[in-house]
Amino acid sequence: MARLLLLLTGGTMLMKPADARAAGARVTLDEETANRDLLAEVPSLGRIADFETRLLFHMDSADMQPADWVTLAREVHGSLPRYDGVVVIHGTDTMAYTASALAMLLGRLPKPVVLTGSQKPLVEVRTDARQNLIDAALVATLPVPEVSIVNGARALRGARSTKRDAWGFEAFDSPNCAPLVELGIGVGVAGHVLAPSALSPFDDRIERQVLAVRVFPGLDPALVRGAVRAGVKGLVLEAYGTGNVPNLGGSLIPALEEAKERGVPVIVVSQCLKGFVELSQYEGGAAAQAAGAISGGAMTVEVAIAKMMVGIARHGTGDALRGYLTASIVGERDA
Repeated sequence: MARLLLLLTGGTMLMKPADARAAGARVTLDEETANRDLLAEVPSLGRIADFETRLLFHMDSADMQPADWVTLAREVHGSLPRYDGVVVIHGTDTMAYTASALAMLLGRLPKPVVLTGSQKPLVEVRTDARQNLIDAALVATLPVPEVSIVNGARALRGARSTKRDAWGFEAFDSPNCAPLVELGIGVGVAGHVLAPSALSPFDDRIERQVLAVRVFPGLDPALVRGAVRAGVKGLVLEAYGTGNVPNLGGSLIPALEEAKERGVPVIVVSQCLKGFVELSQYEGGAAAQAAGAISGGAMTVEVAIAKMMVGIARHGTGDALRGYLTASIVGERDA
């Protein structure tokens, strides 16, 4: 039987009523009782694998920070040789950010690393938690050696995923990358799953001084220039459509030119969930490219942020970084 590590970081799945008289009050299961309670609520888990449960964090995922990504990545990296896979229970609000960061920090993997969570607690009668947890455990035993998010009977590539729904049970999507696994009556593993690879030595470097800016009509370019002058090390620009940005009134091009002069890399992703950036498509995008901006292709904003943070820390801000950002490291962008 497979041997899995279950890492607990908090989130809705493991919450339970703190006091029936206090509406909305919740506490999280602790490590001592988590394994027992998980198997009591989901006895099917014991037929999938042998579990070791470890409490890593006790937090709302909204409080997750880059230092916590590094701690989690280090724990996964050190544990993978001893287990057949790792399942991370995580709050859904920032799960796509954490999955993207884990993917970029760890690189190619020999075994599955699966993140899952739920919109309602496991202990509630009507909940998505039980199926998500069963599916995550099952995916962690399959030949899917990637960081993935399991939700709504699918395993999605973590570095291509985004949260799309705050209320529905199918909370995540990967619009530009088909699911890695579809869990219906049967279990279908896709052909584009990455091949297993030996773990690289763990590198914990990450640059926090990265800013994501969403372009909108009326965005004052002075704000972008101010961020560049204030010491931002990298900029992720969420542009219109295929990467278009203002080029007449309110033009962002001078701000991008100043970023280039100051050695601040800029990567452009699309605000659209589906599609990809092609900077030469429109005049504004072409002008941004001429000013040094890098196309993010079909990357999500979540992975663009994580990749910029990891890339600057490991490669600086010159040509090596540009090569890293434009390459597909873990399937986060089309090759």
